[in-house]
Amino acid sequence: MTIQWFPGHMTKARRQIEDKLKLIDVVIELLDARIPLSSRNPMVDEILKGKPRMVLLNKHDLADPGVTAEWVRYFADQGLQALPIDAASGTQVKEILPRAKALWAHKIESQLRKGINPRAVRALIVGIPNVGKSTLINQLAGKKIAATGDKPGVTKGQQWIKVGTEMDLLDTPGILWPKFEDQMVGLRLAATGAIKEELLHMDDIAFFVIKYMVRHYAAGLKERFGIEELPEDLDDPNEVVKVMEAVGRKRGAIVSGGKVDLDKASLIIIRDLRAGKMGRISLETPAEF
Repeated sequence: MTIQWFPGHMTKARRQIEDKLKLIDVVIELLDARIPLSSRNPMVDEILKGKPRMVLLNKHDLADPGVTAEWVRYFADQGLQALPIDAASGTQVKEILPRAKALWAHKIESQLRKGINPRAVRALIVGIPNVGKSTLINQLAGKKIAATGDKPGVTKGQQWIKVGTEMDLLDTPGILWPKFEDQMVGLRLAATGAIKEELLHMDDIAFFVIKYMVRHYAAGLKERFGIEELPEDLDDPNEVVKVMEAVGRKRGAIVSGGKVDLDKASLIIIRDLRAGKMGRISLETPAEF
């Protein structure tokens, strides 16, 4: 399955970021803790041109904590601070401002030496659709400013938001890249909800999720759906489909003749994954890269 998606407003968003970059002190790059590299737009490095940057691993409450710790070390090796957060509950959000100021400390110190009262740090927040930017902004601002939703494409324009007196934050729409050269990247993004469902074959996504769960999180899969035995030969697609059918039977996704409605079963699998109902799951590890 090849996923291509590059709406016109995303091209516009890229131009807007490039136009505003000269005003920016620090970049806050928001990633999905379950898929940090797959949710990282490869165009961002090119766009940001070496601006000081911190990485936030959002939705870490849904991710495997052991794997998240590996990702923090991975980014440290790249010279980047990575902070696991949960924007929805506010976990670790208070750490963002002091870390952003630390990235810009040399400029603040320079202003103080000259007797200038330091202005607020200007931060740009970037990330793919549905990674939680609007939810994070509302947490940082302490009130609802940005529209939120569980579907990509909620934020359509840029806006400056004041975070107390110490930070001015520029929000941007989520930007995906023109084509996912690696099919696995597209599948991971689709599984976690970064791509509009109308563009997807949900059974392909559920097939990927089940195959990954059997390999890495079999216990969570068994417990959630009451499945006693899972296949050992995952190279046989029919064995993976049997698990999808077992989920459908357990959840009543049956059509006339007693057959399983695979579309309904697929939707159940994907929604349960996104809601964390199969446990804390990461869909990629640093070792895979």
